[in-house]
Amino acid sequence: MSHGYAAVQWNGFKWRYDLVMLAGIGIFMLAFVLMTMATRAPGQSLSMVQMLMRATGASAFLLLNIILAIGPLARLSPRFKPLLYNRRHMGVLCFLLALTHAALSLFWYQGFSALNPVVALFVSNARYTSIAGFPFESLGLVALILLAVLAVSSHDYWQAALGPTLWKRIHMSVYLAYGLLVMHIMLGIVQGEKATIYPISVIGAFCLITILHGASAIVGRMRDKTAGASLDGWINIGAPHSIKENRARIIKTAAGDRIAVFRYDGKISAVTNVCAHQNGPLGEGRIIDGCITCPWHGWQYRPEDGRSPAPFDEKIATYRVQVDGGMVYVHPDALPPGTPTPPATIKEA
Repeated sequence: MSHGYAAVQWNGFKWRYDLVMLAGIGIFMLAFVLMTMATRAPGQSLSMVQMLMRATGASAFLLLNIILAIGPLARLSPRFKPLLYNRRHMGVLCFLLALTHAALSLFWYQGFSALNPVVALFVSNARYTSIAGFPFESLGLVALILLAVLAVSSHDYWQAALGPTLWKRIHMSVYLAYGLLVMHIMLGIVQGEKATIYPISVIGAFCLITILHGASAIVGRMRDKTAGASLDGWINIGAPHSIKENRARIIKTAAGDRIAVFRYDGKISAVTNVCAHQNGPLGEGRIIDGCITCPWHGWQYRPEDGRSPAPFDEKIATYRVQVDGGMVYVHPDALPPGTPTPPATIKEA
């Protein structure tokens, strides 16, 4: 969390995170180059520029798949949640690798054209109605532009300036970029190479990401409890001890809003399930040091009023709660963000 904008400060965890990420990409690129050299037929060797072009492109696509897999994996198992904290580092590195790949491609194929290399890229091949001759480079360029927007706007300044909802919608375009890159690869190198490893890898990665997101959506629906409202309009959540200590049960109202109902220190409080930072699922986090802590990036809010501890000023919506007849009830109407709401007390038998 931050109430200002300063240069990124690396702690021990971030150093280890980034070093592992860079080492992993370095090992992958080296293995990719060696494997490519070993499997090329005599007389079909590639130049160093072509080798780097393919290695950086493959690395960028690999990182994008990892980025898209982290979210659903973290929902399926808490073991993967630490990967969420610095996922933007992967996004920036993915863009830099894709930019290097694009720059090498323009230099190699369009660098000696009489036209501007970017202009030459679009006018050299306009067979958009042909599958075999489709100008796949244009798909990659559009994807690169989208990745550039996502990398630049990943800073907290843009999240605050655009608002979490608009910022989130913009960053959902990563799926459009991913689809464009899949087509870019399938219409490009996959059609130009006889080796089956390329189509198998791309199709396998696409299927894996689809399966993970599908499984995550199913698990999310199973976690959301849609309870019927009683006659006075309050939603019956169930017994207090059905909620784990310092954890939450996420419920979905008839209007579609998700509420995180937390149990802590013999009390019950309810807040919106949406973090003010990046719309993270607060109900999948836990209470640490008396504050609801978002599992994505650690933003915190007091459960009794939905306000971040000083000096931070973020606020989230709260909900009225009560315990009656051994059951927890939540009113489905959200209160304005930061509204103090007395927690319900659990009376022990």
